[in-house]
Amino acid sequence: MNIAFFLTPKSELVYMNINSTMRQALEKMEHHRYTAIPLVNDEGKYVGTLTEGDLLWKLKNTPSLSFSDTRKISLSEISLHRFNEPVSINAEIEDLFIRAMEQNFVPVIDDNEVFIGLVKRRDIIQYCTKGVLLKQNSI
Repeated sequence: MNIAFFLTPKSELVYMNINSTMRQALEKMEHHRYTAIPLVNDEGKYVGTLTEGDLLWKLKNTPSLSFSDTRKISLSEISLHRFNEPVSINAEIEDLFIRAMEQNFVPVIDDNEVFIGLVKRRDIIQYCTKGVLLKQNSI
């Protein structure tokens, strides 16, 4: 089985450029009700995962920072506390499953390390659940 079977392409995802502002991230995460989103650089390479906690810690550790000032803070200035380890689109399916045990989503990169999408843990669990249910029904 190929990793592409589980891939949600980046055209269907919410992700942000590392040079976007904190305000943009807050608004995008609120709008989509996400607690974490992938970050890419100007070349489209995956650079990390931004979480609500990262934004909260930035606010806490910058006493003079007001909400209106978040439009002046680049995401590159925010310490990221989570790095969802990516897999190559050519990786073995076992590598994907191992990463998914530790991460809610697994970023997928191409041969040039460009972010092409991600695999959601939920999609893997749904696939495995269907297999188990089919097996039980055939007994």
